[in-house]
Amino acid sequence: MAAPYAAHVIDARSGKVLHSRNADTRLHPASLTKMMTLYIAFEAIRNGEITLDTKVRISKHAASEPPSKLGLRSGQRIALRYLIRAAAVKSANDAATAIGEAISGSEAAFSRRMNRTAKAMGMSRTTFKNAHGLTESGHLSTARDMTTLGRHMIYDYPQYYNLFSRQTADAGVKRVSHTNRRLLQSYKGADGIKTGYTRAAGFNLVASAQRRNERIIATVFGGKSTASRNARVAELLDMGFRRAPSRAALRKPARPAYAGNVASGGGATVAKTVRVIASVQKSLRPRPRPSPSVEVAETVVTAAVADGDKMQASVEAAIAAAAQSVAAAADETPKVEVADASPSSARALAPRPEARPAELTVALVKPTAAPPKPAEPEIVTRLSTSGGQYWGINVGRYGSRYQAEKVLLRTALAEMATLDGSLRKVNQTSAGFDANFVGMTRDTADLACRRLKARNVTCFMIGP
Repeated sequence: MAAPYAAHVIDARSGKVLHSRNADTRLHPASLTKMMTLYIAFEAIRNGEITLDTKVRISKHAASEPPSKLGLRSGQRIALRYLIRAAAVKSANDAATAIGEAISGSEAAFSRRMNRTAKAMGMSRTTFKNAHGLTESGHLSTARDMTTLGRHMIYDYPQYYNLFSRQTADAGVKRVSHTNRRLLQSYKGADGIKTGYTRAAGFNLVASAQRRNERIIATVFGGKSTASRNARVAELLDMGFRRAPSRAALRKPARPAYAGNVASGGGATVAKTVRVIASVQKSLRPRPRPSPSVEVAETVVTAAVADGDKMQASVEAAIAAAAQSVAAAADETPKVEVADASPSSARALAPRPEARPAELTVALVKPTAAPPKPAEPEIVTRLSTSGGQYWGINVGRYGSRYQAEKVLLRTALAEMATLDGSLRKVNQTSAGFDANFVGMTRDTADLACRRLKARNVTCFMIGP
């Protein structure tokens, strides 16, 4: 039986709902669960509980998780950053379990933390029982809640969001490929975020795309296949971009309160936050340059005075000591007269600048020649780099632009092998809207048409 279908589409900037169907029905989220696992990992890093370079020891329980998996071995040690990449890109179940155990000590404790975080986000109809999303009794969520989680992932930790758009990643033990690279490659602006599949859940996907200043998040539960799910998500994203205003104020969601882990006795255990702050303990002043004729030893005088008479005596003594030092260096007898230590007398002791000469000779410089004129701009014609890709194919004529774009997108998703890199283009004529793929070589266009005709898809080649 096909899994129940649900969908939810929002404008990510404002959170406004643009489309919703069965969005509050509790269903199996499958690997969409890993979004919460990764969210808590980012939260733990931010609050100093763990670092990206922490070596995580893989437990027997984590190593025994069923596929999809990275292939970790019991007792193996691996940096947290590689586990995060494996969970985000490959959707590895063993990596997700290892992340939960590293942060909370056990998967059960980590699941409780997942539920606390979900509640703080407003995910009121979600219950997590594990860190990976494999089917388990009571492990349920909704399309609305998963869309909310996806929005928090984008805006709460933007520095890590690029993980979800990487088509491949180094996971330490091997290089892994993205589970949803077809949609990322074919849909303009798509940059994440997470797929999920189990028999009980069907084909799930939370996807986000950005075009100009607009960002849309679309969630689908219960797809029948990868291709049909991707096509449906593409339609929902298109719908979102049509319905969303071109300009909207950005209202980021409030980040949920951080509570850390909870001890077995029920008391909250607040993780120690490690913050390294570089501060200046002492500001060192530059030393004065010595006089060209007299070198005076540096004297440090520290005075703690209580009244004005003592302050004046200290100043007088300091002036006398400085004069004696200068005289000694110059082999002269010191002669010091201190009449007053007031600011006015200090200004009198300061050396005055030499007077300017009465007569000044000013040299006038006349330009001997006019500045050179700028050279005439050189016009360079760029050579064509198309490589002979002037051919294309036509996959039908339709009554509206929307129908033509829809067919183009479905065809691109179904025939990635030959249409990858081509440009989808709709040409309006008096008879209707032609759905074309352009920017292809003749051989590629011919091969694409033959493959499409084998699937009973109307197709003919378009020459240069």
